[in-house]
Amino acid sequence: MLSIPMKARFRGIDHREVTLFRGDAGWSEFSPFVEYDAAESSTWLKAALENAYKPWPELFRESIEVNATLPVVPVDRVPEILARFPGCTTVKIKVDDFENGAELVEATLDYLPDAKIRLDVNGGWTLEEALLHLYDYNLRFGAIFEYIEQPCAALDDLKKLKREVPFKIAVDEGIRKHLDAQMELMDHYADIAILKWAPVGGIEAAHQLASRIGLPVVISSALETGIGISASLALAASFPQLDYACGLGTVSLLESDICEPALVPIDGRIEVRRPEPVPALLAKYQAAPERVEWWRKRITDIWGDESFQEGGEWL
Repeated sequence: MLSIPMKARFRGIDHREVTLFRGDAGWSEFSPFVEYDAAESSTWLKAALENAYKPWPELFRESIEVNATLPVVPVDRVPEILARFPGCTTVKIKVDDFENGAELVEATLDYLPDAKIRLDVNGGWTLEEALLHLYDYNLRFGAIFEYIEQPCAALDDLKKLKREVPFKIAVDEGIRKHLDAQMELMDHYADIAILKWAPVGGIEAAHQLASRIGLPVVISSALETGIGISASLALAASFPQLDYACGLGTVSLLESDICEPALVPIDGRIEVRRPEPVPALLAKYQAAPERVEWWRKRITDIWGDESFQEGGEWL
């Protein structure tokens, strides 16, 4: 079990905690965020087990185009952070309100004048706030945005918003937080589906979801190490058609990957491969004993829960 410092605070955390293990097919990663309960975390464990014990499916490409990811940071840090994503011409910017977000957009365009811009709100706006903020973004920047990711949490709000704004809407939390929802109606709420390897339950589950949803997909990360990112790259490569850059360059936000070479962008792309962790890096980022015990209990609780049907498959 590892604890890796972040280069900049992201998603409210300063360290990324992950658990790695090896199965017949190779190394895998279990790393749901610490606030997730057992039910939500069990989906991540299903993905991790599939990746450890089942070979990857047929892959249609050897590398994946990825976007840069810009956290909510002071604007003077924008060039430093974007420099970690060499060759990336698409930038996903985390935003909260309009004023701070607009400053990040301007700083990004100063650094990359021709960049495709995505805004990621993580469901943080009400419908009224989304209408106001997106009106202001449109007034100030025009049609530069490739899409707006999860501007509102509620699907009904996304449905109303989609009718009113001149931007494509992408849905992330609306999928991975509601995996039992009627996905066949997702085109009423969004134009693009964000799929994340671990939160949706693995590669097979992601393809089943994509078939039900019927929208173009973007494969994105959940802030994994190179072990988890490699599974996400395989997921992206297993789709015959990809219309957008994927959000899989986030190892660049960690102090270090635990694989060498690290799974970070080169010329805007990352090679699809199964990496091996480096023993010296595993030792360097070994978590404190009390955190190791916390994660061991978490996995034991999920495995022992009668609702976790996948556990018996690997015995």
